[in-house]
Amino acid sequence: MTVVRSALIQTYGSMSMAENVERQIGLIEQAAERGAQITCLQELATGPYFCQVQDAKFYEFAEPVPDGPTITRLREVAKKHEMVLVAPVYEMEQEGVYYNTAAVIDADGSYLGKYRKTHIPQVQGFWEKFYFRPGNLGYPVFQTRYAKVGVYICYDRHFPEGARCLGLNGAEIVYIPSATSRGLSMHLWKIEQVSHAIANGYWVGTINRVGVEPLGENDFYGTSYFVNARGEIVAEASDKEEEVLVADLDLEKNREVRHTWQFYRDRRPDQYGPIVAS
Repeated sequence: MTVVRSALIQTYGSMSMAENVERQIGLIEQAAERGAQITCLQELATGPYFCQVQDAKFYEFAEPVPDGPTITRLREVAKKHEMVLVAPVYEMEQEGVYYNTAAVIDADGSYLGKYRKTHIPQVQGFWEKFYFRPGNLGYPVFQTRYAKVGVYICYDRHFPEGARCLGLNGAEIVYIPSATSRGLSMHLWKIEQVSHAIANGYWVGTINRVGVEPLGENDFYGTSYFVNARGEIVAEASDKEEEVLVADLDLEKNREVRHTWQFYRDRRPDQYGPIVAS
């Protein structure tokens, strides 16, 4: 049996990048004290969820990945605790070219790579096309010290195609950092990510912000959780409070479920052409 102890960081964002980074590091320390081997932070962890408004001043939160100050700092933190970190930040590839990105850092502090959010919404309170280009790196899976890890970010979760690609690429755990508020999509929170876990035979750790942040009235409802390949939610955070959610993930559960439900064997990719033909 291969068991990985993992943590999800559920918190809020202030208007100070430095303050947010220090808060995240403090919560990572709490996860380390509880034995976490892999920890994932929330979407755009270094800022407030600034996409509630359209204002160019928030481009100042963007930084290079991996050579910017946040990922450089978190590499040191990862090495200190021998902890894998999934660190979502606002990435600047070059001046004027920005992505919603998650860096993956191994337990020795080495940078393994990044995932860029693929699907970018543009609706009231989620003005993301103002800030981000669509991701262009596909659906990488990272072999960390403890498990094969994939990342999908927030609005991506509405699209099953990328979730399947992560499974085909070998993911054992998929982390889905998010910023989602009470309202239209709230009833989907325990449907979509649970469905990805079931359909693809892997663990999902999904993270949400919590509370009302300075830029708007969006009430982020937390409720971060871990769900296994059977669709069983094994740990769940508060819908109102900051929390470090920790759970033991038995990776053997993936194999057990895949041996029962042969979704990969019974796939018919030869029949799926119309999905990408138009």
